[in-house]
Amino acid sequence: MSREPTTIPVPTTFWQYLRSLGPGIVVALTWLGAGDLVDTAVAGGSYGYALMWAMAIALFVRFVFVSIIAKYQLCNQHGETVLAGLKRIHFAMPVLVGGIALFFGHFYGSFLVKGLGETTSKLLGSALPDLGAEWIWPLVWSAVWVTVAAVFIFRGQFRLVELVFYVLLGLLSVSLIGVALWCGPDPAAALRGTLLFELPEQTGSFGALLIVTSLIGAVGGSIANLLYPYFIQQKGWRGPQYRRLQLYDLAFGTLVLIVLDLAVWTVGAELVRPRGIVIENLDDLAGLLTEVLGHLGGTIFFLGVFAALYSSVIGNATGYGYLWADLVQVCRRRGEQQRSTEPAGAVNATDTGLLTYRLVACWCLFSPLVWCLPGMPGFITLTIIANAAGVIVLPLLSAGVWYITARSSFIGREYRNRIWENVVMGALFLLAIWGAYQSLREILKVVFLGG
Repeated sequence: MSREPTTIPVPTTFWQYLRSLGPGIVVALTWLGAGDLVDTAVAGGSYGYALMWAMAIALFVRFVFVSIIAKYQLCNQHGETVLAGLKRIHFAMPVLVGGIALFFGHFYGSFLVKGLGETTSKLLGSALPDLGAEWIWPLVWSAVWVTVAAVFIFRGQFRLVELVFYVLLGLLSVSLIGVALWCGPDPAAALRGTLLFELPEQTGSFGALLIVTSLIGAVGGSIANLLYPYFIQQKGWRGPQYRRLQLYDLAFGTLVLIVLDLAVWTVGAELVRPRGIVIENLDDLAGLLTEVLGHLGGTIFFLGVFAALYSSVIGNATGYGYLWADLVQVCRRRGEQQRSTEPAGAVNATDTGLLTYRLVACWCLFSPLVWCLPGMPGFITLTIIANAAGVIVLPLLSAGVWYITARSSFIGREYRNRIWENVVMGALFLLAIWGAYQSLREILKVVFLGG
């Protein structure tokens, strides 16, 4: 990766702003992954448009939460990262966040990497020779793609990352939006589902409450929300003068998520639910699309799934690598943090930060391969449980971010949270507690009682 991110000029015109956008797309496609695809397809297939209010809440949670995280990164008076700010609360806080990042770097990878292999095997289909066991080719392709990602990530050029993500966004848009329009959305039903806050009785394998908490985890996010500040840092945005640009960038990324999520939800509501089909894996959904829309429909869908999975695999490994490289710097400092001579979160090519970055990236890429072995839980089950588990850590993260952005001694008087921001963060904290409780209860029910 580059020795030191270079600060870029602040845009002044519309086209300059448009050309400057980038980190928002990278983090949006990192968040998208299989979580949004599976949760929205399962929600639409099981409950029609009735649970769309959960996605609206989740997207609102994510935008506000990540916006305030980015504000600390750009505007705090100490010129430090969010992890360094959390260390001011307690020296163990950044270490705890780092541990959570390692856990979810593996746990999120469990379904992302598994899905990559399964998707590639389905795309190639009969072109692959029979090796005598169904699990072999998915494992082989998962290993191939994470190896390619490792070679790409080790180069560490953020501009190249942005270009690749725009290509994947194009593939996603053509695939998911095209299939949704093919199915025919119902705007009136979608509007009712967004405004009525219904919680219907259980239909299919997953209860409405588990799907809601998994949606909050997949769309509203958890530890993955801390990746965005590292992407804007690598872009070269450092200082409060970039705050407006960052807000536009994040809003654009959020808009992309809204469109793609609605597209997948439409497929579930319009094709799956009317037929009473229970989605157990990606084959079920792709098989239905092939049956209704023809072979091209299933192929286009799988291409979109591949793009969503691979962007998340690359984004998670890169982002958690940046986070841990920053953690090494933060933990090295003794006592009260001092303003660093390096940019906040910088990863230099000559220090242990680069080694840490690469080791953590490898952990996120290769350790999840164990879930591709026979006898492991299925792709859909891993996705639902992993994203619901992500909600459990939201109270800790939201409380920590709220604290460091509400106090002048952390962020400065000029940029500390205003009254409405504190009200919103308080509401998000209460929502996080409720979501964590419901998520834990539903996960235990699935694990020990079978649903």
